Amino acid sequence: VQLLTGGGDSAPTAPLPPSKPAGLNIQEDGGGGEMNELGWLFKWTNYLKGYQRRWFVLSNGLLSYYRTQAEMAHTCRGTIPLATAHIEVGDTCHLVLTSGGRSYHLKATSEGECQRWVSALQQAKANATLLIHHSDDSGDEAPVPQEDRALTQGVLKTLASKLDDLSTCNELIGKHGAALQRSLSELEDLRGSTDSTDKVKTVNERATLFRITSNAMINACRDFLDVAESHSRRWQKALQHEREQRHHLEETIEQLAKQHNSLERAWRENPSSYTDVEHSQEGDASDENDEAEFFDAMEESPAFLLKLKPCVLSYFLQDTSTTNHMQLRRTRRSRIPDKPNYSLNLWSIMKNCIGKDLSKIPMPVNFNEPLSMLQRLTEDLEYSELLDRAARCDSSLEQLCLVAAFSVSSYSTTVHRTAKPFNPLLGETYELDRLEEYGYRSICEQVSHHPPAAAHHVTSQRGWTLWQHITIDSKFRGKYISVVPLGNIHLQFHSSGNHYVWSKVTSTVHNIIVGKLWIDQSGDIDIVNTTTKDTCRLKFSPYSYFSREVPRKVTGVVEDRESTAHYILSGTWDDKMESSKIVDSSQGCGGSEGKQKTVYQTLQPKLLWKKYPLPDNAENMHFFSSLALTLNEPEEGVAPTDSRLRPDQRLMEAGLWDEANGQKQRLEERQRLERKRREAQANQALEEGQDIEGYNPLWFEKRTDDRTGESTYTYRGGYWEAKDRQDWSQCPDIF
Repeated sequence: VQLLTGGGDSAPTAPLPPSKPAGLNIQEDGGGGEMNELGWLFKWTNYLKGYQRRWFVLSNGLLSYYRTQAEMAHTCRGTIPLATAHIEVGDTCHLVLTSGGRSYHLKATSEGECQRWVSALQQAKANATLLIHHSDDSGDEAPVPQEDRALTQGVLKTLASKLDDLSTCNELIGKHGAALQRSLSELEDLRGSTDSTDKVKTVNERATLFRITSNAMINACRDFLDVAESHSRRWQKALQHEREQRHHLEETIEQLAKQHNSLERAWRENPSSYTDVEHSQEGDASDENDEAEFFDAMEESPAFLLKLKPCVLSYFLQDTSTTNHMQLRRTRRSRIPDKPNYSLNLWSIMKNCIGKDLSKIPMPVNFNEPLSMLQRLTEDLEYSELLDRAARCDSSLEQLCLVAAFSVSSYSTTVHRTAKPFNPLLGETYELDRLEEYGYRSICEQVSHHPPAAAHHVTSQRGWTLWQHITIDSKFRGKYISVVPLGNIHLQFHSSGNHYVWSKVTSTVHNIIVGKLWIDQSGDIDIVNTTTKDTCRLKFSPYSYFSREVPRKVTGVVEDRESTAHYILSGTWDDKMESSKIVDSSQGCGGSEGKQKTVYQTLQPKLLWKKYPLPDNAENMHFFSSLALTLNEPEEGVAPTDSRLRPDQRLMEAGLWDEANGQKQRLEERQRLERKRREAQANQALEEGQDIEGYNPLWFEKRTDDRTGESTYTYRGGYWEAKDRQDWSQCPDIF
């Protein structure tokens, strides 16, 4: 009907979702220009949550929205380009913005407020449209080849002319269609009269004109479609070429990032050697001309040329003299044998174990990774430099931010690590001596088998000491496995005496029955400085398919002893953490149970921690990090109970899984016999009325913590002295 009557092209009105009362606070720019912060609006989300309060910001033709004003510093929930948006006013204070095929339903609290929104948005849309036209007319864009420019302009002119033809045909069809309709109406009125013959002739003429015009319309559409299709193929090829160039660039940047990571680690292991290299390069450079030649990049690089000075190039390539100098200290291994491709049905083993403690389920090594739980605890030290930085902090609140980042960083290595570590045998130990590289050394011991519990102690020459006693409570729930670490982690800085205490969150492995295994971390971490009473609560948001939150999100607030917030922490546990200093706070609305939410104004976020990229071929090496690859590397002089000497774990790392399963069964049977022997001795002592003495760890003893009042295993000392003497006579033969 619109086609025949020459109707307009207005879009149909979209149905509005159900409404809900809302409030609005509009803040305008005092300079009389475009509004910068429009304030609060209610935005339709879905039929479950309805309208939700959002903070909207209008700037440079873009309408952005956030959950709170504090999110302006780090997280934008969405952006609507007004230059291409359609603004529609609905009923009862509703606005509908349509852009890119998506509609945004917004709502103000009154008609007056709604009109102010509409005026501001329309003015911003007009300004953005003028800005786009001005940009098209200016010559500031990147240079385009003259042939491509001429060809593109020719195609655009052709398409424009075809559009004009289509418009003309549309008008003619509307005109002749209306005339034909009138003629048909007159013919109906004159049926049976003598003038009917002339009217029929007129109708036939107008029908012929309508058919001719319709055919012209069809031909014009076909021409337009042919031109668009012929050139769309060329544009698709150009777009594909740009995608390939972008992919190549991303690969190049990733390679540079990995090289940078390797160089950074090498420098941390031996900074003095790089200082010597710098001095030698400065001496060589003094004899060269300042206008020395630049080296071109390799042919495999993208179209642009990467040019490096000789000294920079030699830094990346690590010339022979530097390599020889670095070999004065031990080089840690950077790879292990690739993981064999063995298939095994997990459900066939786990179906009879629902609800049981995971540590009591006999599992083949196919579901393990070649590291023990003691080594996984030690892997928390992957980012120990965060504690080195924290030890140098003068402010306890800034120190707390770094401690919080350290607590999150320990989960970054688990994102792809769905395999189970080996359960340590009772009395098993693991040491990690990194005094020369990172200034710390660590000792772990399995102090209990049921329930499995491990004690850990780390001393650093860079001003801190860390210790923990962790008991693992794991349950198999059919579709997923939950691992709940029980116990606290303690950290004390030597210079300030600040003592921090926190615990770990729950780890969950999903898709046990079907699908790809994936791991999630969820729960809260409360970090308390028992010296100053400063606190930080970190929230690990569980993953949800229906949530719009960033996956693996972590947020937190750092407060002093008066509960005054000073820093906002945000990030993800598998990538990075940032801190934003709070400069102002105000009470908002929308809290649960009638409580008001606090809205924080912050400065720009500051990066606290960033995850290192995984080594090359990590997907075939159990997704181990650079530190994890070295944890099971053979060491001389370690205790005979060290995890590196465990035979089943060593065989699994070498890819000999059948042999590893045989050794694992042997060790577990030996441990069961040893437990029965201790139980028999205890029963005999009970019958004889003697005191029953349970198992006592070798390097740790049970004490009551003075600050927290908890009973925990702490390091009693003597391990490193025994290692210096190579006196392991007290160690049991557990392997």
